[in-house]
Amino acid sequence: KRQQLTPEQITSYHIGFVLGPCVNASGRLETAKIALNLFLQKNEMDAGKIAKELVELNAQRKSMTADGVELAKQIVDEGTAGEKVLVIYLPGVHESLAGIIAGRIRESYHKPVFVLTDGEEGVKGSGRSTEAYSMYDEMCKCRECFSKFGGHPMAAGLSLPEENVDKFREKINACANLTEDDLIPKIKIDIPMPAAYADAGLIREFAVLEPFGKANIKPQFADKNLSITKAFVVGKNQNVLRLNLVTAAGEAVSAVYFGDIEAFKAYYAEKYGSAEVEKAFRGQINKLRIMIVYYPEINEYNGVESVQVIIRNYQ
Repeated sequence: KRQQLTPEQITSYHIGFVLGPCVNASGRLETAKIALNLFLQKNEMDAGKIAKELVELNAQRKSMTADGVELAKQIVDEGTAGEKVLVIYLPGVHESLAGIIAGRIRESYHKPVFVLTDGEEGVKGSGRSTEAYSMYDEMCKCRECFSKFGGHPMAAGLSLPEENVDKFREKINACANLTEDDLIPKIKIDIPMPAAYADAGLIREFAVLEPFGKANIKPQFADKNLSITKAFVVGKNQNVLRLNLVTAAGEAVSAVYFGDIEAFKAYYAEKYGSAEVEKAFRGQINKLRIMIVYYPEINEYNGVESVQVIIRNYQ
């Protein structure tokens, strides 16, 4: 209830990305015993109090993560953006957030990323990789830098003395055989599909494929030559972009984008001019034409269902 979900709504997505992080937050920032205590409760009111505490801890975790991501981006942009493997030392960041921050930076720069923080015994860190870079194998080439390390091709954990941080950064980059092509993000789609094609029935059929994950990736579709009739920013933190789109066939589509809104504006301002972008955000006729990679979903508001598409990538 703390996350405004009813049992009928809950899917594998909500377990993994809404409820799971709240349970996980206690172990990251305080102690996992708080979450354990929730599951041991027999009284709903007592469970509700603990659930509230977990939701608040997760909100704190999200805020701390966002601050860490911004600091990491600043460090990269000011000094290490040219390196093929990013090693980012954030002494003041909580060590349990290193992996989350590394994953976000990997998404932004499409490079292997190590985020290092101060632990109780020296420097600790987590790495997140790309498909073209086997993280564990590459770390083996500079194992003398670490006091402990382990992992697999896509992620790793490590501990090292603070005096070895610069040595590690230099050596891991010297060993990297990544090409410029390896650093270009690859977007895979399952099939081109008009954004207005999916109805509620088809979307419910897609749900049969759940749970989605590493070995069963959520399907992605693409459509091009869409025009924007209106763009507007919503959300408590003004961090959600809603778009009213029209397909090449003249069909209306409601779309949502949860990414970097300023980067979205900048991309289309460079392509069509800032005046055209401003027209779109005022709901005026404009020249913007976009191509999207998306997934359709059912949006329920005040008991009314409608179809919307979640934009994953745009061009």
